[in-house]
Amino acid sequence: MVYVHNLTKRYGSLVAVENLSFRLDRGDVLGFLGPNGAGKTTTMRIITGYMPPTRGTVHIEGVDIFDNPLQAKKMIGYLPENPPLYTDMTVSEYLDFVADIKQVTRKEKKSRIFYVIEKCGLSDVRKRIIGHLSKGYRQRVGIAQALVNNPSVLILDEPTIGLDPLQIIEIRDLIKSLSGERTVILSTHILPEVTMICSKVVIINEGKMVLEEALDNLSLSLTNSRDLLLRVRGQGDGIKEKIMSVKGVSAVRSGSPGEFVVTQSEGIEIRDDLVRLVVENGLGLLELKPLVNTLEEIFMKAISSEGN
Repeated sequence: MVYVHNLTKRYGSLVAVENLSFRLDRGDVLGFLGPNGAGKTTTMRIITGYMPPTRGTVHIEGVDIFDNPLQAKKMIGYLPENPPLYTDMTVSEYLDFVADIKQVTRKEKKSRIFYVIEKCGLSDVRKRIIGHLSKGYRQRVGIAQALVNNPSVLILDEPTIGLDPLQIIEIRDLIKSLSGERTVILSTHILPEVTMICSKVVIINEGKMVLEEALDNLSLSLTNSRDLLLRVRGQGDGIKEKIMSVKGVSAVRSGSPGEFVVTQSEGIEIRDDLVRLVVENGLGLLELKPLVNTLEEIFMKAISSEGN
């Protein structure tokens, strides 16, 4: 559906994107992450055909975006960080205008405009001047213009930036409702959005890919699987030393009272022995589980390891 291969963009001696490659299938929702200045917006502009790369290729459903830009762009819907709105038009007038620009056929135009107005929750404001709408509604109009040509690939650059909490929830729900029938690329610096919306994550830093992973596998792929969180009811002296006495325990770190991070030696399973220790000493087992990083921790680990 979307194939990005060895994408590179240079501005003189500055390398904005370097040898970036990834592939998405229909129905994938990609969270495209990176710190400010990492090259996210540059990459998305190249994928949409807005700017050329220094080298590399992008294929949309097998069509090269640079060899056949008109054909490829018909399959793309794009919402840049600042929606391209004409604020003196009504919502309906603007969507009609965009449909003409995107060469939606006269036969399909009316039904497409009706669909995106309903899908994006714009029915109550379709006759209002865009300049009089709230920022949340303007974002909805921006998404509607990206959808009006019925694209198979939807690219959204920071779609919830500057919105209030209620508007953010509404836009997230809208994006989730659009997934499945098309491929979605979502650039954001709000990490919880990724866990709520996306099926796959790509993290870039200084123009280079540092991580590409399905969201379901992400925590498992980056967490230190040798660390266990142990929580017990007992809080007396000597608990840490007793845990260290278990064969296969290589380190113990204390947290809040009754909480310990236990590191097991590689290749050794210690959970049964830990449970036995807790029970035999009457410590009261409250919790024992592998430590799993949050997405924020994974993000920081990925970009910091790239710099090392």
